[in-house]
Amino acid sequence: MTYSDANIWFIIVGLGLGTYLIRFSFLGLIGGRELPEWLLRHLRYTPVAVMPGLVAPLVLWPNATGGDLDPARLIAAGVTLSVGYFSKNFLAAFFCGGIALYLSLYLLN
Repeated sequence: MTYSDANIWFIIVGLGLGTYLIRFSFLGLIGGRELPEWLLRHLRYTPVAVMPGLVAPLVLWPNATGGDLDPARLIAAGVTLSVGYFSKNFLAAFFCGGIALYLSLYLLN
């Protein structure tokens, strides 16, 4: 499927406008108002919900292996999840996951 230059620019401008309107609805319209406690509680979990969505494809279908499962990445994800769950410390989970990834890549390959 090929797109003309006008179609590509229309898609880019449309996506930019949509993104701006979504952000403006939160920041521009209700940014200075007091929000209810239940909404603030739900908004606190947004980063926790977004990060697995960003990381899961890199663990389950990594480009480095052509989309095949890789034991090294699964081990690193397990270590990161375990350390994060038990320590409640993002940096500890981040560094332990990185160390586990490089160690398992070195030992398994």
